[in-house]
Amino acid sequence: MMRSEAALRKATPLFTGVRKYFPDALEAVARVSLEGNKQHQNGEELTWDRTKSMDQYDAADRHLNDRAKGIEFDTDGHRHMAKASWRCLAALQLEIEADRE
Repeated sequence: MMRSEAALRKATPLFTGVRKYFPDALEAVARVSLEGNKQHQNGEELTWDRTKSMDQYDAADRHLNDRAKGIEFDTDGHRHMAKASWRCLAALQLEIEADRE
C-alpha cells in the first residue's frame, strides 16, 4: 500500500532526526558547499552545477583517505570529513533521483 504524502512527511523526521543530531556537521558541510560555489561558480548564486566535478565517489574517498592519514583539514582550511560528507550527500541525491526516473 502506498503511503500518503502527509504520512511520509511525518515518517521523515528531518529536523529531530538529522538537524538536531548534527547541527555543527551540517554547518561545516554548508560552508564547504559555499566554498565550492565560489570555486566553480565564481561567486554567483549558490547552485550545484552538476556538470562540474562529477566524481562523487572518488572525491569522497580522497577526502576520507586524507582523514585516515590523520589530516583533519584540507589546504583551504575546510575539514576533509565535511568535504567527504558533501560528496556522499551528492552521490546519494543522484542515486535517489535516478531511482525516480
